[in-house]
Amino acid sequence: MFLRATTALTALALAAPAFAEGELNVYSYRQPELIAPLTDAFTEATGITVNVAYLKKGMVERMKAEGRRSPADLVFTVDISRLSAVVEAGLTQPVVSDVLEANVPGIYHDPEGHWWGLTTRARIVYASKDRVDPAEVTSYEDLADPKWKGRICTRSGTHPYTVALLSAVIHHQGEEAAKTWLEGVKSNLARKPQGNDRAQVKAIWSGECDISLGNTYYMGKMLSDPDQVAWAESVNVLFPEFEDGGTHVNISGVAMAKHAPNRDNALKMMEFLTSPQAQEIYAEANYEYPIAPGSEASELVKNWGTYSADEVNLMTLAALRPTALRLVEEVDFDG
Repeated sequence: MFLRATTALTALALAAPAFAEGELNVYSYRQPELIAPLTDAFTEATGITVNVAYLKKGMVERMKAEGRRSPADLVFTVDISRLSAVVEAGLTQPVVSDVLEANVPGIYHDPEGHWWGLTTRARIVYASKDRVDPAEVTSYEDLADPKWKGRICTRSGTHPYTVALLSAVIHHQGEEAAKTWLEGVKSNLARKPQGNDRAQVKAIWSGECDISLGNTYYMGKMLSDPDQVAWAESVNVLFPEFEDGGTHVNISGVAMAKHAPNRDNALKMMEFLTSPQAQEIYAEANYEYPIAPGSEASELVKNWGTYSADEVNLMTLAALRPTALRLVEEVDFDG
C-alpha cells in the first residue's frame, strides 16, 4: 500500500489514478524510513506530497499488471540488476535533463537515461582484527588463493550482490578465469553460503571464519544496533581492488515509470535527489557514498577509509548477469 510520507493511505492498484497536481507516487524497494529524510526535504522545498509504496519484491510483476493504469511515477531500488530488470521489462522512460547530467557521473547512469544513480556502496572485505593482517587483503583475485582455505564466509552465490561482483570478475578476467576464481573461492569457504552480510560478520566475531564479503553500509547498520556493535568492532573494513581496476561498487538509483501520471513532479524530484545536498542526506541516512560532484560522505563513512571505484559502467555488468548466474550453477557454489 501507499504511504503518504510515512502515513498509510489507500491505493487501488488497478483503478484509474486521479491524483492532485501536488502529488508524486513512488514504488520503492527501499524501506520508507530510509528515504523519509529525502521525501520530507523534497516536500518542504516544493510543497509536493510524496506517496511511497514499499515493496519487498515483485515490483516488475506489479507494474506489468497495472499497465497504463499504474500510479507509479518513480521507482527507487538498489543494485544494478534490479534497476536493469525494470528497464528491460519496458517499465521506464528515458529522461533528458541537464541537471541530472551535471550531477551524475556517466558510469552511474544509463546511457539512454532510463535510470540514474543516487548513491554507491562498495563491495568490500570484512576481516578479523585479531586474525588477519590488513596487508593480506589487496585484491579480489586473492580471495581464491589457497591461503584462505576454510577462512571465508559469504552469502548465497545467487544473491544480486554476489552476482554483481562475479559479473565484475567476468568483465576483468574473462569467463573461463572467472569460473576458476569462483571455484577457488568456494574451496576456501568455512561453511556453505548463507545469511546476509551482517551474518558473515557475526561469524567472524564468533571465530567461524576470518574474512567475508559485504557491502560497506552494513558497518553503519551494525554500529547503530546495540546487539551488533561487538560484531562490527571485531573487524576491519578493507577495500580490495581488481588487479586491472578499482574497488567494485554497486548503486542505489531512481527511474521514471513509463506511464508516470505526474511526470513533471517526478522530474523535479529526480533533479532534487541528485543534488549534492540531497545526496548527502540520503547517503548519511543509509551509510552510503554520494556521487554528485562536490558532495561528501558522512564522517562515520569517511572513517572506514578511502577507495578508488572501479570505472566499468554498471550496465556492462548488468549485461553479464546471466553468465554470472550460469557460472554459479556450474560450480554449485551454494552446494
